[in-house]
Order: sequence, then structure tokens, then C-alpha cells
Amino acid sequence: MTGTTEVSAARRREVIDALRRGTVPQAGLDLFAVGLDRFSGALDDDIATVTRGGSAFHAIRGEYGSGKTFFARWLAERAKRAGLATAEVQISETETPLHRLETVYRRLTERLTTPTHRPSALRAVVDSWFYTLEEEILDAGEVAEDDEAALGRAVDELMEQRLADVARTTPAFSAALRGYHGARTSGDAATAEALIAWLGGQKSVAASARRAAGVRGDLDHFGAMGFLQGLLTVLRDCGHPGLLLVLDEIETLQRVRGDVREKGLNALRQLLDEIDTARFPGLFLVITGTPAFYDGQQGVQRLAPLAQRLATDFTTDPRFDSPRAVQLRLSGFDLPRLGELGRGVRDLYAGAARNPDRIAMRVDDAYVDQLAHAVTGGLGGKVGVAPRLFLRKLVADVLDRVDEFADFDPRAHYALTVSGAELNEVERNATADADDIPLDLP
Repeated sequence: MTGTTEVSAARRREVIDALRRGTVPQAGLDLFAVGLDRFSGALDDDIATVTRGGSAFHAIRGEYGSGKTFFARWLAERAKRAGLATAEVQISETETPLHRLETVYRRLTERLTTPTHRPSALRAVVDSWFYTLEEEILDAGEVAEDDEAALGRAVDELMEQRLADVARTTPAFSAALRGYHGARTSGDAATAEALIAWLGGQKSVAASARRAAGVRGDLDHFGAMGFLQGLLTVLRDCGHPGLLLVLDEIETLQRVRGDVREKGLNALRQLLDEIDTARFPGLFLVITGTPAFYDGQQGVQRLAPLAQRLATDFTTDPRFDSPRAVQLRLSGFDLPRLGELGRGVRDLYAGAARNPDRIAMRVDDAYVDQLAHAVTGGLGGKVGVAPRLFLRKLVADVLDRVDEFADFDPRAHYALTVSGAELNEVERNATADADDIPLDLP
């Protein structure tokens, strides 16, 4: 794999540790991504459109195990390199139902990240915004730096100007920001903390803090649209030209009650309509789902206007899928691609190993391919569901041992087994039973 010697030790460790745990790394996916180059040009164009004040949308389509979450986080890294903020929200029936956009917005702010701040970056973004407004006013020379009262009034006036479009539909957003700024300036940390929580859509915020800012109640479905619009304005003013919002596992809508499903589908249609009317400049919305969600009668096809917006022709050879289409099809893994993925991870690991020469000798390309074949065989030959387990076995069972023990030879000393306890639901369904399954390497 090229370029792995220039990777920082911290970044390399973060990736390897996540794979050892059997999870998708939060960052560093470009270091071993396989088969995504065909999307990069078109997606970079979308990111450029967003940074210029436009908006973008894609629906990612793939079976379980095809790499939808991996794709979303890979895209998030590209977005961060362009300065965008990002947020990944898992849609679920109980915790984050799609038809309650106020809950989606709350999860968004909880998971909000920027190139310099980890979740939740909401308070850092808001503080940066007020600092930018103050600097703009001071640079204009209209207010003396030591006149705090005049500076505070000038900041409030400039804030209202910047949020004028938002205030017409959702005045509570600018009111809460004004209250936060006043509380912070006066040193009232408790009120400031409460109002940031309220701006993030949190419930059970102290009534005294809400009264201080002149806002009432909790955020509702329609207010969430205005808050998202306001957040995009704040992000843009403080140097983040847009937001990549990923709504992951949206296919869970298929498993909810009929009326709830239709509300969720309608909420998605409403969100896409608002993007089309340019209400959300700087928003790059991505959803992920299975083919059954997009094509089946328990999913998108239940709502004709939404089905029309997402319609994409997949009757041609997947090699000719357009990376500019509304739906982007992930073809998943075959054995050669799984082997390529494993070799990339091995090379990344070797770059920081104590004994890289030993790894190169004992975990050669042929062995990586054999391990991929064996793990896939243990999962009923279903290559598409194998990557997570394969990489976990490769890192934790093979590479770690080769690096630690001079006399460990995986061909001689490693008997591959798959325990039911280490499988997720999709992987478990691919196996005949959940007991330990011995898998002989070819």
C-alpha cells in the first residue's frame, strides 16, 4: 500500500484499534479504502458546490455488509478536508425516529464534528461564531474594544442581521443565541450552558434559563427545520462552509408501524423538498439504505413523490453506474477485493509494527488471500458480510501475534474459528449455527 509510511502514529493506531475491536474507524479510512475511487471525483464536485453555498444529496444503496457506513465515514473525511462540519446520525425506531425531526436535529448536534473539534462541537462552533462577529465589529472601528456594553449591543445587532432569514420562521433560534451571548458576557455560566443545550434540541432545560432568553417549551418537528437553517448560517460565518449530514440505517423504517413509516417517509420527502428550494445552503445530505428499502413496498415505494425523487436506473452493468446519480450503488466485496482490503490493512499495520519484516514474511499476500477465503467460507460463502470479521481476525488473531511472538507462524499455529459471540446479527444469520466453527485454511 502506498503512502502508509507518512501516516502519523496516532492516526494509524486509531484505525488499527478500531479494526481490532471489529468496528468501522471514525477516521483514516482513506488509508485502506478499496473500490471507492470511482466516486471521488463526483463527490468532490458536490463538496465544492456545498462550499459555494449550494446543496447536495445522495442516497447510498447497498446490502448489509456492503460498506455503507464505511462509505459515509470515508466521505466525511473528504468533507472535513474541505472545511465542512459533519454529523452521522443512526436512524432507529425508538431513539431517533425519522418522523421526529427534532430528535434527528438533537442527535445531529450531539454528533457534530469539525476538522478541529470532536463531538459535540456545537458550543465551540457558537463561541467561534461570536468571536468572529466581535472581530468583524472591532475591525470596522465603530466600537472601542474596552467598551464591553457597546460591543455586546453591536454583536447582537449583527447577529440579528445574519439570522434575518431564520428569524422570519424560527425567531427562537436567534433569541436563544442572544440569551447565550448575554449570559456568557455577564459570567452566568449555568444559564449559558442551559441555553446551548436548548439550542442543541435537548429537553428538560431549566425554565429559568428559557425565560432569561425569552423562549418557551421544547423544540418541535417544524422548529427543527429552522434550527438546522440557523446552524448552517452559524457554521458558514465561523469558517465552516457547510455540513455533511449522514442519516445512516434509514431502512429501519421498514420495520416500524405503518402510520409511523409513512410519517418517516414524508419527513424525508419534506427535507428533500426544502433542499430543492435552497432553504439549506451549505447542506450535503446523505442517506444510506438497503435495496429493499428503495425498491420494496415497505419502503420508499409507499410514497410515490419520494420514489420519484430517488428513482435511479440500475438495469445496466454496475460498471457503468454514474457517480452523479441520486442513488449510488455499492457493489460490495468479492474475494479479490477482500484480499486487496486485507493487504492494505496489513501494510498499514506493518508501518508501525515492532517487527515489520516478520509480518511481511509470514503474512504475505498469499496468506491474506487464504484467510479471506476461509473467513468467507465460515459465513456461508457470503463475501459481502465478511469484511468486518475478516479484518478483526487479521489484526487481532494474526498480525498482533506475529508481531509479538518470534516463533508464531499463522500457517502452523493458528486454527481459525468463528464464535457465535463475536458475530453481529447479519453474520450470525450467514452461519449454519452459532457454536465455534473450525475453518481450515487452504
